[in-house]
Amino acid sequence: MKKHVLHWRSLAAVALAGAVLLSGCGGSASSNATSASSDSQKIFTFGDTTFNAENGESDINPHSEYSGWACIRYGVGETLFRYSDSMELEPWLAAGYEQTDENTWVITLRDNVTFSSGRTMDAASVKECLEDLIAENERANGDLKLKDMQADGQTLTLTTEEPVPALMNYLSDPYGCIIDMEAGITDEGIVAGTGPYIATELETDHGLTLVKNENYWDGTPSLDTIYVKTISDGDTLTMALQSGELDAAYGLPYSSLPLFDNDSYTISSCETSRSFFAQMNYENEILQDDRVREAIAMSIDKENFTSVLLDGNGTAAVGPFPSAFSFGDSTVTADAYDPKQAAALLKEAGWTDTDGDGYVDRDGKKLTLRWLTYPSRQELPLLAESAQDSLEKIGIDLEINCTASHLDFLANGQWDIYASAFVCAPTGDPEYFFTTHCLDSSSKNRGNYHSDQLEDLEKKMAASFDPEERAELATQMTQVILDDHGFLFASHLKMSMVAREGVSGLTAHACDYYEITKDLKKE
Repeated sequence: MKKHVLHWRSLAAVALAGAVLLSGCGGSASSNATSASSDSQKIFTFGDTTFNAENGESDINPHSEYSGWACIRYGVGETLFRYSDSMELEPWLAAGYEQTDENTWVITLRDNVTFSSGRTMDAASVKECLEDLIAENERANGDLKLKDMQADGQTLTLTTEEPVPALMNYLSDPYGCIIDMEAGITDEGIVAGTGPYIATELETDHGLTLVKNENYWDGTPSLDTIYVKTISDGDTLTMALQSGELDAAYGLPYSSLPLFDNDSYTISSCETSRSFFAQMNYENEILQDDRVREAIAMSIDKENFTSVLLDGNGTAAVGPFPSAFSFGDSTVTADAYDPKQAAALLKEAGWTDTDGDGYVDRDGKKLTLRWLTYPSRQELPLLAESAQDSLEKIGIDLEINCTASHLDFLANGQWDIYASAFVCAPTGDPEYFFTTHCLDSSSKNRGNYHSDQLEDLEKKMAASFDPEERAELATQMTQVILDDHGFLFASHLKMSMVAREGVSGLTAHACDYYEITKDLKKE
């Protein structure tokens, strides 16, 4: 029997809460931020670029797409376990667990936790939540592989269909937020969680409003009301923070950060495993030629992208994981920036500039590729700009489509290279990235990449409980996808949040989904 008893520390519940509904409400939101000190209510207004349908966060229902991120970020939901600052598992709603065999996990829940609905959290309520999760969320169903769940008081026994070494890690994913299924999910996507704030209003792509959970199990939050505003435009977000409309913001343009590097603001930053990368569409016959894919990979100037366009707010990436991880960038290699060699590879593949227009062609057709991305992550339009400039130097005409409707273009196959952002190891375990993006069964394998070797390595990963072996396998798997040039990794995110003077308790975290806690305060 393997026993893992996790000792509880007083943990802040993830909170950030409510967003003003921006349509027609911008003025009132501003007055909320500036007048909070004039009445007895403690009101906090937060601007965020990411809370929108474009990012798969249409509401705060953790069972819907990636809306669990909003649920946990904004203090509505909490998971059974969470991550320390060093990305080590800690108990949250659970007190600990035992693994009795490779397929069986016994989780002991904390006592005296209630949902915002008033219902007591016990094993039966957690079981109901997880049952709905695996029924509604394809990604969670594939990760957890649950065969049976048994509830007895505060004890939940989980049995998997096969060994799932990273099960506790997966349960700490934002989709693992525990919500009260008896209370239900509203048409707007509002849920009853265990966190320090309760959602009262929500409008997709505009924001949400939350109020203090007076019965929060881990102490009374300091703030009475929190408004979360969805502000996708970075310049607008910057001006809103400068004007006093916002108390704090996430997703500010890097060029704006120096404006807040003074005593009137606090900037909290940390490196994360969020990576900005591109996938090649193997449905395009041109990109089926590895020489073309390699030429593209060798032509992207990652160092210039991170140092100049990102103003140093990130690190150039080799693979999906930063060097801080034991299976990160320092353990793998990718093709170095070499536009001369890239041009030679194109020539070898039959692409030359026969008409002197600066672009290579073959059989009378110019080499034109469609780069698809979206604007809500500020890095992605900049990456598109950098890639367009870089590929032009080797004779490739890159057409940029940066649109909030990117999912429609993906579905229709109207793209050749798709660039996105993804937290590749949000649970500290490497398997997550491969299972979501790189396998035949992966929901986000947009370009239909396939590798027999990778599929075999994943079978070994899925069966291994040894952290060192998992790290070694992750290194091998990363090297496979790099050698195949099916994925191009540009940079890793440096997460930054900016708060006005008088705000405390807003601290960046390596997982990128703990933002506002019950400890958030505003003078």
